[in-house]
Amino acid sequence: MGDQEPPQFGSLEEELEHWKEQAARQQQIAAESQEELQEFQQMSRDYEVELETELKQCEAKNRELLSANNRLRVELENYKDKYETHHPEACRQISSLEGDLAETTAITDQLQKYIRELEQANDDLERAKRATIMSLEDFEQRMNQVIERNAFLESELDEKETLLVSVQRLKDEARDLRQELAVQQKRVQDRKPSLSSAVKEPSSSSSSVGFPTPPLTPPDRSKDDKTQSSSSNQALPPAATLSKPPGSSEVFSTPPPSLSRAEGLSGTPLTMSARISALNIVGELLRKVGSLESKLASCRDFVHKQTASRRRLGGGSG
Repeated sequence: MGDQEPPQFGSLEEELEHWKEQAARQQQIAAESQEELQEFQQMSRDYEVELETELKQCEAKNRELLSANNRLRVELENYKDKYETHHPEACRQISSLEGDLAETTAITDQLQKYIRELEQANDDLERAKRATIMSLEDFEQRMNQVIERNAFLESELDEKETLLVSVQRLKDEARDLRQELAVQQKRVQDRKPSLSSAVKEPSSSSSSVGFPTPPLTPPDRSKDDKTQSSSSNQALPPAATLSKPPGSSEVFSTPPPSLSRAEGLSGTPLTMSARISALNIVGELLRKVGSLESKLASCRDFVHKQTASRRRLGGGSG
């Protein structure tokens, strides 16, 4: 501050005012320094009292530690004596325990290895068991299917036998019906000349004889033959269709007396619709027999395949 040049003032009043401010500032700084000095002195006294208290505590603690140190020294000497006494025996025990530990470790390793082998074998057995159970379930399922299929086939065979018996009976009846139809058609053809002559006679003579007067314009025989042959062809398979000669019994609306007498002699009066229905039944039965034979062939193929697959499975497992 001695190197600083004094400020230049324009008047005496300014200089006086400046030095007054400087004096007031210095007085304030001096007062603050005095307060700080008093606080520092008070703190110094407090620190001195505290340090004296801590010194007393440290001295007391030092005395306690010295006594504890002496006691520990005595104990250390005792422990040294005990150590020197028990050390050789402890070394012998440690060496024996180390040998036992090595043996136990080797046994433990062997047991762990054996346990891993057992676990692996157990896993293999469980996998084999699951595979065996699955194969057994599959085999049982297929066996049940085959048993059900065999039962169904047995029922089908029984039904086929009954159908064959009924088909044979219906074939015999159809043969008898064809023979009877041929006889009746032959009789109708034999009576055609007499019927045509009866048409030319007067109505009075025909009424006195007692025969019914047939229509003067008979129905178209070709049309009736076509309808009858088509119905027979629809009812029967190609091997069972009947070839009917012209001049069927459907030409006249009322059959002649000779035809009714022939039916009375046969003992089974059948109309043409009944005969056609019988032929339809025969055709339906023949179709059922054909379908049953095809099902039976497919079932036999299935049974043969199942037997072959079982043999292959048995050979593979063996």
